[in-house]
Amino acid sequence: MAITATSQGGGHYEPVPEGNYIARCYQMIHIGTVMDTFQGENKLTNKVRVTWELPTECKSFKEGEPERPYSIGKDFTLSLNEKATLRKFLESWRGKAFSEAEARSFDVTKLIGAPCMLNVIHKTSKTGKVYAEIAGVAKMPKGIECPDQVNETFVFHYEPFEQWRFDTLPDWMKDKVRSSIEYQAAVNPSHTVAAPSVESADDDLPF
Repeated sequence: MAITATSQGGGHYEPVPEGNYIARCYQMIHIGTVMDTFQGENKLTNKVRVTWELPTECKSFKEGEPERPYSIGKDFTLSLNEKATLRKFLESWRGKAFSEAEARSFDVTKLIGAPCMLNVIHKTSKTGKVYAEIAGVAKMPKGIECPDQVNETFVFHYEPFEQWRFDTLPDWMKDKVRSSIEYQAAVNPSHTVAAPSVESADDDLPF
């Protein structure tokens, strides 16, 4: 299974301005199976982070460097059950519901390179830090084209695990990945793990 990584994160950053944007998926990180807390309950969940670039919203992030698109990412649990956030998100993206046959198995790397419309809002953390969050996604409207991809596609996954890809991740993402069952098994091969995963699908989906 193939999945993306980002070189951004950590330190000071400027959040994506609020608004609706043309976007293109270009990064995916298979975080792996980690302990997650939901409504006060701890449970193991298999996580992936999907990242988009906003080609119409560009800025020079360092003095003397050319303008580049803003980027924004979102973590999902790798599940396509009826109530799963990822399933609802993908159905909004593709503009139609999954059939039960499609939902049984879907290769999330089909998202790489796919355009969409993203709605971005701002929220404030408990520490007072303002951050951008993806509030919604929609299929690209007819007649509107998404510019060509600017950032290089980069996929991080465990099959096989490649240390150099892990090394390019920002520190905050490395910490997430290190906490996963899959990472522990990758760096310590003698520790075998049976972890849930999303298998590749043969169905012809619009991504």
